[in-house]
Amino acid sequence: MTVRAAGQAAGPCDLEAGTGSADGPGDRRDEGAATGGDVFAAALAARPGGHWLEHSDGRCDPLPVHRWQGPAEPALADVVARCAGPALDVGCGPGRLTLALSRAGHAAVGVDVSARAVRLTRARGAVAVRRDVFTPLPAEGRWAHVLLMDGNIGIGGDPVALLARCRELVHARGTVVVELEPPGPGLWCGYARVGSRSPDGELRRSGTFRWARLDTVAVHVAAGASGLMVRDMFTAGRRWFAELAAG
Repeated sequence: MTVRAAGQAAGPCDLEAGTGSADGPGDRRDEGAATGGDVFAAALAARPGGHWLEHSDGRCDPLPVHRWQGPAEPALADVVARCAGPALDVGCGPGRLTLALSRAGHAAVGVDVSARAVRLTRARGAVAVRRDVFTPLPAEGRWAHVLLMDGNIGIGGDPVALLARCRELVHARGTVVVELEPPGPGLWCGYARVGSRSPDGELRRSGTFRWARLDTVAVHVAAGASGLMVRDMFTAGRRWFAELAAG
């Protein structure tokens, strides 16, 4: 929870766990609740402006929307190279990784709760379904790889439960490749919401949703608790990744 002194204006990172709005002029409240949980819709819209992810511990991360909407960046080349069979891209966003996997010759399906993300992925020529990862998915138990990029280990606010679900999705020799925080922050679970500001200064905030962060140290405990083990850790630029397999 972020505490403000009396009279202090609400900033982009002021968020109380479990609430979906902050007071202030121009604040469009609970946009995510109005779109059926499609909380990243504003960040995926084809309009200019700033977008960030507010965490209930006061952390505020800019969302790399331009990166998401472009082609797969070089850092993802190592991820694609580790795939040797059908891959499920969980939280696919606009589908840059799903498309890169397909172009590399893999059967790839993007999964996202955002209708806009699924439309954008399909518009690129890749396959995507609008589903929650915790609901039934195609070919459960037969995927060679499940991918959790761009902070998607945070989905659901419980990395152990998410990794356990991913283990159900892959076959016995399958892997889960996850992007992680650099060493240091450990495991954090709480609430988050998406903030966006248009070029003319209009502020929009989604409703809150459960979210988490996991670093390269804490992943060993989380993986073990989910029935997985860290098979390899690798970096690409300043980004950290782990490849998990059944223990």
